[in-house]
Parts: sequence; C-alpha cells; structure tokens
Amino acid sequence: MDRRPARDSGAEHKEKENESPKQFEVSFLTRTCSHRRKASLVMADEPRIDQTDEATACFVHSLIAGEGPMPGKLANFRISKDKSKLEADILDKSAGAGAHDVAIAEEDEDEEEPDGQASRGKSQSEVESRQLTKKQLSDMAWNVRNLSKKLDSIRLKLNVKSIFLVTKAGDESVVDATRQVARWLLSKDRGTEYAVYIENKLRVDPEFDYSGLLQEDPSVEPRLRFWDTKLATEQAHLFDLVIALGGDGTVLYTSWLFQHIVPPVLSFSLGSLGFLTKFDFNDYQNILASAIQDGVLVSLRLRFECTIMRSNPRDKETSAGKKARDLVDELIGDESEGTLSHRPDGVVHILNDIVVDRGPNPTMSSIELFGGDEHFTTLQADGVCISTPTGSTAYNMAAGGSLTHPDNPVILITAICAHTLSFRPIILPDTVVLRVGVPYDTRTSSWASFDGRQRVELLPGDYVTVSASRYPFANVLPQRGKGDDWMRSLSKTLNWNSRQRQKAMS
Repeated sequence: MDRRPARDSGAEHKEKENESPKQFEVSFLTRTCSHRRKASLVMADEPRIDQTDEATACFVHSLIAGEGPMPGKLANFRISKDKSKLEADILDKSAGAGAHDVAIAEEDEDEEEPDGQASRGKSQSEVESRQLTKKQLSDMAWNVRNLSKKLDSIRLKLNVKSIFLVTKAGDESVVDATRQVARWLLSKDRGTEYAVYIENKLRVDPEFDYSGLLQEDPSVEPRLRFWDTKLATEQAHLFDLVIALGGDGTVLYTSWLFQHIVPPVLSFSLGSLGFLTKFDFNDYQNILASAIQDGVLVSLRLRFECTIMRSNPRDKETSAGKKARDLVDELIGDESEGTLSHRPDGVVHILNDIVVDRGPNPTMSSIELFGGDEHFTTLQADGVCISTPTGSTAYNMAAGGSLTHPDNPVILITAICAHTLSFRPIILPDTVVLRVGVPYDTRTSSWASFDGRQRVELLPGDYVTVSASRYPFANVLPQRGKGDDWMRSLSKTLNWNSRQRQKAMS
C-alpha cells in the first residue's frame, strides 16, 4: 500500500502536519515489475513499485494492508451489544490488545526490503513501467474483493474533523441545501468544532450568503473554509468525510476531484437519477449525526486508470526505407532495441466509463482493441464504450451493453453502432489491461472522453491504456447495507421489467 506523508502548504492547515494522513487506496505487495514492451513504458514521476509504507490513521488502509503477509499492527474488532454487525475501531497506540484483536499489517518504514533495494536506488529519470503484470493486478483485485466482503459487515467509525461539501453546480435549490448542511455542521450544538470545506465560488454566491453566516456566528469563520480542485487533488488526506449534494453527476464530479485518494463519500439525492445517491436530504440531520457518531457502511466501487499514450514521430533518417508503421506490430509484435514508440500524456481515474468515438468526423472510426499481449479485434463503428460495473447503467446500457451489479469485478466493452452484426458486448475480468488505439492508416482521428469530461483527440498511432485503478471509490451505504438496493434502483429509476401483470385464467 502506498501511503505518502501529507504535504500541507496552507497556513491554516499547519495543525495537520503532525497527524498521520488519512488515505484510502488499494495497492499490492512490493515485487519486481517485469517490463513487457518498450511501447508500454513511461517515465514515471512516482513509480508504483518498491515504496515503503508509512503510518496511517485510516482504518480501511489498515484492513487493505492486512491482506498481505507483513508484520502486524493491532486493530480491535468487537461484537456490538445492540447490533448484529461487527464494529471496528483503531486502537490507540498506547492501548493494549483486546480479546478479539486481529493482526492488521503495517510495514515498518525502516525495514529493509531485499527485492526493492536495487529499484529504490534507481534514478527518477530512469524508465519505469506503469503496466502492471497480471499477477500484480490479480493481487490488487483480490485485495479489493476481500476487503469489500469485510466492509459489508463492518461499521467504520470515522474520527471526523474535516468535512468536504460538493454541490451540484448551477442549482439554486442545492446551494440552499449546502448552506443548511454547512450551518448545521458549524453549529455549537454539534459538540465538535468541525472544519467544513465548501467550493470557493460559494463565497460570492448570493444564495449561499457567506457574509450572512458570519453575521449569525462570527466564531465559524476560521472553520468555514474553501476548496478548489488543486486542494482536492493534492491534499485529499485533509478530509475525513465527503458529503455530495446533487445527483449521480455530482458523485461523478466528486470522483473526478479526488483522482487518487478518495475519502468516504456520503451522497444525498437531489438530482434526477439515484444509482449513487442513496440518502434522503429531508432527513439529513439524523443521517449525518448517525454517520459521524455510530459509523458508516462503505462499498468499494471499482475505478479505471486510463493513461493516454501518444505516438512518437520517427526521425527522418531512421524512417527512410522502412515499412509503414503498424500499431498492432508496435504494441504486440517484435521490436528493436533502444526505441520507444509511445510516450504518456496524462493519467485519469474514472468511475463510470471511457468512450472512444468518432467525434465531429462524419465517417465512422477505426479502432484497434488489445487485451494484455493479444490483439482482440479491429472495430469499425461510431465508437466503443469501456465501462466499470458502476457505469453499466449509463452509456453502456444505452449502447446495448449488459447491466452489471457494481460488486462484480469486471470490465464491460460495448461497441457504439458497430458496422457488423456480429460484434456483441463482452465482459472481461478486471485483471486484463486493455489498450484502445487509433491505427496509423485510419482515415480520421478519434476522440476519448473520461466520465463525460476532458475530451481528448487521439491522432493516428495514439492509444489509451485502461486497467483497474488502485484507488477505489468509497461509497457510503444506507444503514440497511447493500442487499437489494441496486435492484431497487433499477426498478425505481429505469422501470426495469415493469409492465401490467397478466390476468389469470378464468
């Protein structure tokens, strides 16, 4: 597990510097990562491998680390007297072991790792591989699945001090709801002085009325703080709980804000859909009080890590006399030493789907699809949608793909208006590394979008790598847990299999 020290640049956060970061991330045990192909190698600013673990205050982190055979740190599990579910609390460092203690692994910072000695001494300028081996992906996926089963019966008691509010943009009624929540959290009646972060544009929003809040209680000024995308991206460890106010789009925006560590997200339904927003805002006071005092149930949602890879142009001298470039040959064929055919141009973590389509071009796209070291097919279509289980009810469903329960560890591939009758949607395990590319001899370029955002043009020879992310999305569930919640959402939101009942025979 990768747990990095907190970097606090603001003066108002200095009190956080000496605290352990509360990070939420799934990773794998330290191993030597074999390089597969030069086309898949990138210059890694933060190599994924051979990093030591550091102290964390996040109980979920401790659970994740506990899946590996490493030295143990104690956490206390106990059966609640008035509930049938397990409750879990991190023991204080000075506390002793209880009767129901279990070992939670935490790697010592100073412990030597023979397998990582050579890699740790490498220069940062060396080429590292961002492509995980199938074994590493399997280990990471197994950790997520095993942890998800544990979280299904464990209530996580969070030590909430900082709360992050995300508001649906441009909706005055939701802005008013955000003001209500912020005012309630900042009230002296709560007994705890929470630090509440709201979007910086609300400072001047007349509906939010920031100055009015300060007039009501001037003492809340140092605790009512403002966030921007940079703060959410670089200092996610500052926040113990995220409250999303809006619809499913607001939850997707929350996932976009937290590109790495994702704090537990509690979402109130104030939008038109409801697959990800499980809580009724009319009862927000009781819901938040229970979540903070009694703990929360968390579901880990699979996210994808997408790396945009750009084709490196050939030198005029080396390209003279050579055959035309072929993307299939460059990615899975033989290669000559000392050549890098592609370079990275950005990494995105998504919750719903990545769509590669024809964009503004009037003709259909030609798309190469790879899985691991195998060329799956060349797709002639308007595009292709590669979806997580969470995104199966979005574009994937509209394009004719399967509906998949979010607990399934799979990758869904659905063509958009394919030019053949035989291209059917397929479902692959989350241990597969996909690559979706534009062939060099295509007539037009293609465009990629990530959760409906950041639309990027893919020129001939470019491709996108898609794999399971080590940063899952922590979705807070209602007290009733998972159960039939997803099926209820299908029936309520999509009217799934809804029809008039057939009359009985007379």
